[in-house]
Amino acid sequence: MNIIQALAHPDDLVSLIKYQFLGGAERVTPKVNLSKLDEPLKVCYQLLKRTSRSFAAVIQALDEQLRDAVCLFYLILRALDTVEDDTTIPTEEKLPVLKKFHEFLEDPNWSYSKSTFKDGIVLEKFPVISAQYRCLKPAFREVIKDITARMGAGMGVFLEKEVDTSADWNEYCHYVAGLVGIGLSRLFTASGLEDEVVGASTDLSNSMGLFLQKTNIIRDYLEDVVDHRHFWPKEVWSQYGKTLDDFRRRDMAEQAVACLNHLITDALQHVPDVMTYLSRLKTQSVFNFCAIPQVMAIATLARCYNNHKVFTGVVKIRKGEACSLMMEANRLDKTMQIFFERTLELGEKLSITDPNATATLSAIQTILMICRSTPASHESLALVTEPSLKIQLPVIQLTDEDKAELYRLSIVRRRNSSRFMFSKSFFALSACLLAATYQYWGQYVPAQYSGQYLSLNF
Repeated sequence: MNIIQALAHPDDLVSLIKYQFLGGAERVTPKVNLSKLDEPLKVCYQLLKRTSRSFAAVIQALDEQLRDAVCLFYLILRALDTVEDDTTIPTEEKLPVLKKFHEFLEDPNWSYSKSTFKDGIVLEKFPVISAQYRCLKPAFREVIKDITARMGAGMGVFLEKEVDTSADWNEYCHYVAGLVGIGLSRLFTASGLEDEVVGASTDLSNSMGLFLQKTNIIRDYLEDVVDHRHFWPKEVWSQYGKTLDDFRRRDMAEQAVACLNHLITDALQHVPDVMTYLSRLKTQSVFNFCAIPQVMAIATLARCYNNHKVFTGVVKIRKGEACSLMMEANRLDKTMQIFFERTLELGEKLSITDPNATATLSAIQTILMICRSTPASHESLALVTEPSLKIQLPVIQLTDEDKAELYRLSIVRRRNSSRFMFSKSFFALSACLLAATYQYWGQYVPAQYSGQYLSLNF
């Protein structure tokens, strides 16, 4: 189905072919061989796959001395997050569970079976998870328990108060995501795979989490509002509407998009920290693990910016795009190139009439200059603070004759584009069939001959 959908986007189709048929998936996200694991640990990885949409693949690709700790860290925080998110659990019952959750790591019998949430299975199977946690080395256990305690306490705070101010928004995102970044960084250092500076850079680690969390909150506006969950800060949205739900109304489209752009501009402020953090990593699997979600986030923000569809449906990057990003984000220079291109994509949609155009432009300039100045190796970034890049944003007044001519040209352009897209799609589909044939043929020839008769280089 993904291949068929990608026919409308030939570049996506090529990426899907490379990822699914030509070894891309094995290189970027190799899977753990579950048959070699003890049964309890195997159950944990099965739970990871069941509950994680985005992190299961990159966690399994981590080096062996780190992988199990990160898997268990994720499952423990997923269990904690499930308690917070499950609206069927009364607050008076939920609050003490959140605050004491870190203590349950030492209790071999604790589990929770009342959750009706989609990920409630991790609460039911918690004795298996906690048993594996207790098998980790002390340095890992210390980090996981500390972060779990701090996150549970923070979630308890926001059970009893709303996200009103921008400071509240940063605080909430710190508790639910920034602490994850801090904990992961400490695990990287504790494993010996990364230097002490990575674990000690709490501000940078926090920004890594905040950038991802703010992107999710921005993108998931409609889902959250339908579920009566409000995570956009009132201090911001009240500048554009009387209630957050108002942005779903068609007559509020302009105000809704202005608020959306305001929050995206806020999220972009974390990108310099993200780039600095990535520049300090030295282990390939850790770099991939950290870089892939970040490039997905900048691509998502570029797609969401100035896009009213955020308020009417789900805006997300295509499967083929995701495959391309995962395969490309394996070096610092290539990752910076992705940030550069996606930031330009966002900037192309910037309107001078947007209330936050000046702040957005400043954020874009900063990101582009950092990308330009990033060396092609894992060295510290030379951050440029004085903008030198000039972007012009003219306001163009079109006459009726201009509009008619532009419409005519757009029709011609679409026709020509359709012909080009068809020929490119035909080539990509042919390549797909060749790849499938190659995969089939490779199963029936000796290993020493397999692959000699067909070479596909895109």
